[in-house]
Parts: sequence; C-alpha cells; structure tokens
Amino acid sequence: MNLIDRVKNILLTPKTEWPVIAAEPVNRNDLILKYVLVLAAIPAVLGLLFSLVISMFLGGMGVLFVLVSFVIHLAMAIAGVFLVAFIADFLAPSFAATKNFDQALKLAAYSMTPVWVASITLVIPLLGVLIVLAGLVYAIYLLFLGLQAVMKSPADKAPIYTVAVCGVAIVVGLIVGAAQGAVMSAVFFGSMGASSSVASAVQHSKANAKLDAFTKGVEAASKKLEAAEKSGDQKAQAAAALEVLGAAVSGGRKVEPLSVEEVKGFVPDKFAGLPKTSSSAERSGVSTLMVTTAKATYSDNAGKTVRLEVTDAGGAGAMVGIASWMGAVNMEREDDRGAERTKKDGNRIVHEKLSKTGGENEYTVVLADRFVVKTVGAGVDVATLKGGVSGMDLAKLESLKDVGVAKN
Repeated sequence: MNLIDRVKNILLTPKTEWPVIAAEPVNRNDLILKYVLVLAAIPAVLGLLFSLVISMFLGGMGVLFVLVSFVIHLAMAIAGVFLVAFIADFLAPSFAATKNFDQALKLAAYSMTPVWVASITLVIPLLGVLIVLAGLVYAIYLLFLGLQAVMKSPADKAPIYTVAVCGVAIVVGLIVGAAQGAVMSAVFFGSMGASSSVASAVQHSKANAKLDAFTKGVEAASKKLEAAEKSGDQKAQAAAALEVLGAAVSGGRKVEPLSVEEVKGFVPDKFAGLPKTSSSAERSGVSTLMVTTAKATYSDNAGKTVRLEVTDAGGAGAMVGIASWMGAVNMEREDDRGAERTKKDGNRIVHEKLSKTGGENEYTVVLADRFVVKTVGAGVDVATLKGGVSGMDLAKLESLKDVGVAKN
C-alpha cells in the first residue's frame, strides 16, 4: 500500500478503490502505524507547532498542556478508528452484512481520510472549520460506499446501515470527548489549586450524566431498529433508522417543538424602533428532529434593516447543551475586519459578531439549550440588536423549556 496513492484514490475514485481495499489482506499494525497515525499526525503536528509558538509568547506557560493535547489527539484518532470499526462490525448482522472486524477496521480507517486531510486547514480561522465539516460529510459518503464493498451490505440496506453506524458513533464520540476533556482539565488545572480542579470535576460529572442519557436513548432506539430489521418492513426500518439518528442528536429526549402560532407570538411588530415589513413561519423536520422557526424583517427608509429568527430546536437543542457542558461555547477573536465572541451569560449562551467594514452585525441568544433568538442587522449596531432582543419576552420563552418534552 502506497499512502499517497491510497489517499488520492479513496478521495477521488472511491467507487473503484473500495473493491481493491476489500480484497487486500489486513495487517493491523501497518494500517494503524503507516496510515492512520501518519494522516492523523499531520494536522496534530501543525496544531502542536502553532500552540507552542503561542505558548512561547506567554513565557512558556501551558507547554505541558500542549504536549499532552498532542499525544491525546493521536491516541483518540486511533481509538476512534477502532470504535467505529467495532460499531460497524457489531451492527453487521442486523443489515445482512458480513461480520468481520478486520474488514470493519479497514472501513473505519479509510473512511476517515477526508477528515484528517481537511484538518490540516484548521490553522485557518473559520474557513478551516467549514472545510473540516465538508470533509466529515464526505467521510459519511465514503462510509456508505465502503459498507457495501467491504462489509458486503446489500445496496437497499446500506443507507440505513450508514445512519445507524453514524448515530451510534455520535454518542461514542461525545463520550470519548468527555473523557478527553476530563483528562485535559486535570492537566490544565493541576497547578491552579484544588478549587479549580473540583469545579472542573463537577462540570465533567454533569456532562457524563447527560452522556449516560444519550447512550440509553440510542440503545432503546437501536432495539427498535433491530426489531424492524427482523420484521422486514422497509418503512419501519427507515423510521427506526431515523429514530437512531434522532436519539443520538437529541440525547434520547423526545421533544415536540412549539407550534407555529406559539413561536410567532414571540415575534414583535416592532424591533429596535423599526416596523415589521415581512414575516414567515414554518415547522419542519423528521421524526425526533422537528424544528419550528418564525422569521421577520424590519426596515425603514434610512436603509436600516434587521432580520429576526426565533427557533424552537426541539430535541436537537440537546447538542447545544453538550457543547455548553464541554466548555466549547467560550470563544473570542478579533481582526481588522471585525470581532466575534461567544460566552455563557448565566444559563444562556450569547453570540455577538461585529463588522468593522460596514457589513452586517449579529446578536444571538440561546435559551434553555432549546430556543434560539438570532438577529442580523445592516446599518444597526450590536448594542441596538441586543437592546431589541432584551425588549422581547425572553423569560416567558425560557419558561416553556419543558413544554412538549416526553416523560420517560
């Protein structure tokens, strides 16, 4: 196996490359050490060098944290491949696929190629994240093709098989992320006193409790999927597959979002002194991932315009909660074009984006890990947007957090 040729072929011609991979003998050491570790190490090394430079500017502070991050990144990459392989192999009989862990290991390793390659761009602010997300989408497509060629899944079962593997992998990824966060917190807070360590431990204890709920939700949905597979009812199989994905995203919590009329009730006739010029609302989605959104535009003859969106994310809002528990909601950056920051404000998450070049400004508030109030203004500063949002009845919206939540 030539690494460069394999990367090029799996990315550019996956339909012809997967059968070649399926026929190859498996050498686990070569696969992990000469492929997974090499590709995962490239973005890790770039991140290590970037972090070390920043650390040097801070007088060497955090060097241990940076080095431990590097080692854990590589370890998690390898662990992730084995976990996805285990999931694909474990679920194989349910989708008339061939149960073979070595084949599943090849599937997991090569499917992740676009993510590792795209991760090289993470040193580029914002754009790098978008490229990695595109790589993740392509990785799912590669998984779909690989399940048919490598695991011998029938074509009609491959879509549901893909959804099931991805759904379970989401939960596994969150659990692994929680463990990684706990280790990194221990390293980072090790020299900062017991109180910080205790606070970090409490935070991750809460996260792990929520992750337990995620796992139970996916387990319950997976049992329904297994029953649907045995019944041979394709409609039931499709519904059960969507429930697996929905359970992964919602944490197993079934939430019926507010009605269109209820959400529209929070859209004011005037916003920041501007009259409403248009509005719309819809309720859409599938299975456990229903979302209700009400939108409105406000403007005047002076060229000021504000777009307002009020969204009830339903069960999908649980992902916001996970990000909050994992400490991923604190961000701040600034350059010549503008400034952006995301922070916790009590139990709420606030995002602000300021343009320095005359572009649009944004102000967003997330309430109760479920409701999102987003404003985008042209000719209107962030302070005015914030004032307009503050004038809305956010407390009432927040009080509806348990409406539509199914009792376990």
